[in-house]
Amino acid sequence: MPKLTFWYELASTYSYLSAMRIETLADEFDVTVTWRPFLLGPIFGAQGWTTSPFNLFPAKGANMWRDMERQAIKNGLPDIKHPDPFPQNTMLGARLATLGANEPWGPAFTKAMYSRQFAQGFSIATPEDVTPVLQTLNLDAEALITQAQTDQTVKDTLRATTQSAQELGLYGSPSFTTEDGELFWGNDRLEDALAWAKAL
Repeated sequence: MPKLTFWYELASTYSYLSAMRIETLADEFDVTVTWRPFLLGPIFGAQGWTTSPFNLFPAKGANMWRDMERQAIKNGLPDIKHPDPFPQNTMLGARLATLGANEPWGPAFTKAMYSRQFAQGFSIATPEDVTPVLQTLNLDAEALITQAQTDQTVKDTLRATTQSAQELGLYGSPSFTTEDGELFWGNDRLEDALAWAKAL
């Protein structure tokens, strides 16, 4: 089957929208999706940004939140909640998502983390925040969190994935890459990315 890589940062609002619909759409397009968590912090830092552009440019941020409210209605998702602070510290979550990237529970974990933030308005930054998410999925929260915090391979893998994202020219999340190297950015380009992948 054709393949598409879904690059996402757990603090990203629009990645939430993509995560909640990519599996259904990929089935419709007969495309296999690889979920690839990475960190936007280093990429923003390379551009001289210390936080999300939605914070740096208040008008952009205000419109983004309103757009998210409209998109939630359009996609049948719960009302959007604003986690405090925004963006969340996603280091622990990204390491856990890295652990789950090649496991059956990976996509479910990612979607649950997004829902915790943007459908419930809760933090995802600490082990105490993440534990109920893992428990809801019937996973060993204590063991996985310990591994995410201490396993050097997990840390190195996430660092390498973020470096790969930079080398591919990613500048935001969600992003999608196809097997021929095409890069698509934004939730509104998900269908286009799947169609391109299918046509290869």
